Amino acid sequence: MRRKDREITDRSIIEKILERAEICRVAMCDENMPYIVPMNFGYKDGCLFLHSAAEGRKIEILKKNQNVCFEVEAECESVRADLPCEWSMKYQSVIGFGKAHFLEETEQKINGLDVIVEKYTGRPYTNYTEEVLKRLAVIRVDIESVTGKSSMG
Repeated sequence: MRRKDREITDRSIIEKILERAEICRVAMCDENMPYIVPMNFGYKDGCLFLHSAAEGRKIEILKKNQNVCFEVEAECESVRADLPCEWSMKYQSVIGFGKAHFLEETEQKINGLDVIVEKYTGRPYTNYTEEVLKRLAVIRVDIESVTGKSSMG
């Protein structure tokens, strides 16, 4: 990282950013072409949990190549100035790399969905039907490396 003064090395701070962030941008590679998609997500025990329709471009890409890069940010705010070149941003961000795994067993899918649902609602959901679970892909990203950066000291 070029700006060592902004690097976050404390894993607990990185995890707090992951917990506060609302959207995760997940990047993958389709042969030689990058593809990125914003997703709702949950974080628990060193893993991201994502959900999606069971079909689509990202699903096909991840079936061929499970390597992903992801980015989240929290506390973002423009810092305005008189001159445009003096504008800045307040932010905390996390970038990580990992491997995506499709959760196939019903219990695993429900556990992954629970992590996501509790993040956004603060409570578990108990009414998953087999029909809904069949239409959904639930993906666990095992995080292999992660870095954090903050402009907030």
